[in-house]
Amino acid sequence: MTAAHSVFVSDAVGSVPALLDVGNAPRAVLVLAHGAGAGMEHAFMARVAHDLAARGLAVWRYAFPYTAKGGRRPDPRPVLTATAAAAMAAAAARFPNLPLFAGGKSMGGRMTSGAVADGTAPAPRGLVFLGFPLHPPKKPGVARAEHLRDVPCPMLFFQGTRDALADLELLRPQTDALGARATLHICEGADHGFAVLKRSGRDAEAVFAELADTVTAWVDGICRTDGAHV
Repeated sequence: MTAAHSVFVSDAVGSVPALLDVGNAPRAVLVLAHGAGAGMEHAFMARVAHDLAARGLAVWRYAFPYTAKGGRRPDPRPVLTATAAAAMAAAAARFPNLPLFAGGKSMGGRMTSGAVADGTAPAPRGLVFLGFPLHPPKKPGVARAEHLRDVPCPMLFFQGTRDALADLELLRPQTDALGARATLHICEGADHGFAVLKRSGRDAEAVFAELADTVTAWVDGICRTDGAHV
């Protein structure tokens, strides 16, 4: 079931819309931010939310202010991180007895981890990156990962081998440096949007299933380690 909600960010920003996908007796909640080029209602976001809800996770999607207004240019970083923090707080208030996880697709995940790293938001049980955008296309670098050293909670990186925004040869040393806090899951043949080539022998259904199964298993593992009920 998908239900409409809203998240109050600040007096200056106002509120942004949110969507909650939840089945019967969820055992954890995941706050999921969209990427830079598509909003919370994009087909990818909707499918991920549906699949995770079917596996027992409540998924709290939300819009950044610029997409809520129909814009295409992302808000300034402080607005994005403040929105991520507000969405996490709203989900925690809605599900006070459930373990809270957060993250998002591409930019959404990076802004969520940025909010945690700089103290804008308290650390959740864990962060989920669906395609961490390590660098712009054709501009390899690792500066975008520097803040991750200040994130105290476990992190899951679900990355495609054809992701033009994350050269795996650059990303692996970054996740290795995070030690036990980081889990890197490689999705064979997937690009930044998790599309796969026909010649790979895989299809979208297989990728969505792999994504949902991986995230759910990781969340359950964190909850068991922390002693939360799963």
